[in-house]
Amino acid sequence: MDIRNETAEKPKDDADVRVGRRVRALRLGRNLSLAELAAKAGVSIGALSQIERGLSSLRVKVIWPLAAALDIEPSALIADGNDAGNDLYCVRANSRRQIPVKSEGIAKALLSPPAATLTGMLVTVEAGGGTAEAYAHAGHEFGFVMSGEVELVVDSTTYGLKAGDSFAFKSTLLHAFRNPGVERCQILWVNTTKPSEVRDGA
Repeated sequence: MDIRNETAEKPKDDADVRVGRRVRALRLGRNLSLAELAAKAGVSIGALSQIERGLSSLRVKVIWPLAAALDIEPSALIADGNDAGNDLYCVRANSRRQIPVKSEGIAKALLSPPAATLTGMLVTVEAGGGTAEAYAHAGHEFGFVMSGEVELVVDSTTYGLKAGDSFAFKSTLLHAFRNPGVERCQILWVNTTKPSEVRDGA
């Protein structure tokens, strides 16, 4: 398929660059390769590559299938070009994605953008909340207690941590955590595994 039939070629401008970065961020966030997304959307790899690099503008007949392939509303692709909520390198405070958890009283918000090698999370543990059971997975992790207190168990050893304390350990060690206090606890938590790769008890 001719790339020029799918995109409107024109000199690169800031709006096209921002839209292209948004498309790339959404694609990476769904762990799709350029070829996979192009196939799902029914466009050529070359056309999609030009869109992501800001070399071509989205045309109406491309917006709909591309949005469907990304499982989003078409308006999300062509939102105000100044909206940098979805970006390769930054995550805005009002654009954090929530990571599903199984345990009561725990919430995880993704802080790292799609292109990041490390997975940064803001982990909130309500008073009395904690993991249902100890768990382990591949990788390494680091945490910094921002507020409140947390009881961290790593390899059968229990650590009482308060605001300002930090920790690091191999994720392959069985670990668990709970908030024994009366106030909400917030932890800046970093993993070397992607959210979709972490099989945890939280």
